[in-house]
Amino acid sequence: MPAIVTASSLTRRFGRLTAVNALSFSVERGEVFGIVGPDGAGKTTTLRMLTGILEPSTGTASVAGFDVGRESELVKERIGYMSQRFGLYSDLTVMENITFYADLYSVPVKGRSEAVGRLLEFSNLAPFKDRLAGNLSGGMKQKLGLACTLIHKPLVLFLDEPTNGVDPVSRRDFWRILYQLLREQVTIIVTTSYLDEAERCSRVGLLHNGALLACDTPAQAKERMRGAVLEVRTPDPRRAAGLLRGHVEAQMIDLFGDRVHVATTEPGQAAVQARAVLEAGGLEVQSIRRIEPTLEDVFVSMLSRAEEEGDGRRG
Repeated sequence: MPAIVTASSLTRRFGRLTAVNALSFSVERGEVFGIVGPDGAGKTTTLRMLTGILEPSTGTASVAGFDVGRESELVKERIGYMSQRFGLYSDLTVMENITFYADLYSVPVKGRSEAVGRLLEFSNLAPFKDRLAGNLSGGMKQKLGLACTLIHKPLVLFLDEPTNGVDPVSRRDFWRILYQLLREQVTIIVTTSYLDEAERCSRVGLLHNGALLACDTPAQAKERMRGAVLEVRTPDPRRAAGLLRGHVEAQMIDLFGDRVHVATTEPGQAAVQARAVLEAGGLEVQSIRRIEPTLEDVFVSMLSRAEEEGDGRRG
């Protein structure tokens, strides 16, 4: 079965700036494909090209069998796109917003009430159908935006950082809804800055400066990790990270909550160095142990390596 979304050398320039540089990947029907990367990596520009909103400078892409450049209107009929600032109307109720988008997408009146009712139940918004959208919490607004995007039953759903700024419970609920969509063979392409969310994806693509550094399942991405990850626990992790940087040979030293992660190709040597540096700095070492890398470890390490290689080429 052919991929439902494909990109081949997809590129977008804005003057001298190359925002997206020769992206090539494909997404199968029923997948949830995550695009991750730091701010300015090109995530939103990529989605805007795939949805037919922005014309590629060079390269091609297709969605549901239609070329995004030449057949953008046919693409738009078959997709749902929820941007970072999805256009909800705060002075309309939940029900009125969904009805407005049903009209906008020319959803047939016959069977519409059943479809709307299903979406309200699906998103847990039924008890709030008469509440003004402006009075909803951030998480509920995101669920309403998703319901509006789904009213015309799209084949492919594009979501641009849909849980950005949303509380953890609402994020979890939002992903529960996405998994329900996957069971209905809706294909989902989502950008996110939350690496724990990337773990939930079938596959993830890491963008950096508009280029695709990796495109794998989360498990395969972790296998790309060079060396090992050490977890360092101290009473003052922020100060510990500062002491370790520059004194321990490592690919990456970063804070992860109340702990410090050290990615290194020489874990034994690095552990000895870390303990000596911290004790010399007057910090108690509660533990140093080797752990399985998280996706965030892998991606931070990859980004650090890409930046070092870029500096080397410029030098």
